[in-house]
Amino acid sequence: MTRAPAAAARQSLLVVVAAVSLTPLAFMLMTSLRTGDDYSTNPAGLPRALTFANYVTAFADLPTLRWALNAAAVSAASVLLSTAMAALAAYALVFGVFRGRQVLLAANIGLIMVPPVVLLLPMFVVMLNLGLINNLASVILFYACLLVPFATFFLTNFFRTVPVELLEAATIDGAGPVLSLWRIVLPLARPALVTIAVVNTIWAWNELLIALVFLQDEKRRTLMAGLTLLQGRYATDQPLVLAVATLSIIPVVAMYVVSQRTFVRGLTAGIGK
Repeated sequence: MTRAPAAAARQSLLVVVAAVSLTPLAFMLMTSLRTGDDYSTNPAGLPRALTFANYVTAFADLPTLRWALNAAAVSAASVLLSTAMAALAAYALVFGVFRGRQVLLAANIGLIMVPPVVLLLPMFVVMLNLGLINNLASVILFYACLLVPFATFFLTNFFRTVPVELLEAATIDGAGPVLSLWRIVLPLARPALVTIAVVNTIWAWNELLIALVFLQDEKRRTLMAGLTLLQGRYATDQPLVLAVATLSIIPVVAMYVVSQRTFVRGLTAGIGK
């Protein structure tokens, strides 16, 4: 009998936490369905009438779709490149036999702690010398470099759960390291790969500072960087801004919902061990 009040208290707490977490999203959605005059009259109130005019404007008068495609291309390319590099590095750190493996792993963990803003100026100079400013390739390369350390650390922990006997059997059958990684390790590490893909894609999709500095051309911007163009110096159409912001969260939410089960499995197995 004593468990029932405790369970009810936990459920009530979870409901409160969920409500507090969803309040900003609800405000963003409701504001995106208001007119500018309605919002300026009572910013925190409920809309007098719902309208989808802001969403029509976002697609008809703004390059929202182009920004979204740029963000999708940057996110997909940087995640694929960083995951491929991290898988090779993690395989070498776990199954390779060479001196200095622990030093390399420690250095990799240290790189996770480096703030991206510290590398912003040096990378800008490098990309400027390569002629890649206002080119999506500059952001893709920068993102990939930033994502590799964490992906390597995560996959290293997961690869350690793969039985060594499987690789020994593959070696006896004539499989080399690359074939063993492709045919044995990566299929077993699918949950970890999905987890890495989801986490890194969300980060790359939402990243603002690097995209804002490296992609100064309006048509080359990602969706997050494009949102800054809607901020006026003296006045801002907040319902329009929040309509584009609402559109920006749909792809990442859909990606998480589709891969939720595998994501949780990979997160538990990779970090828990």
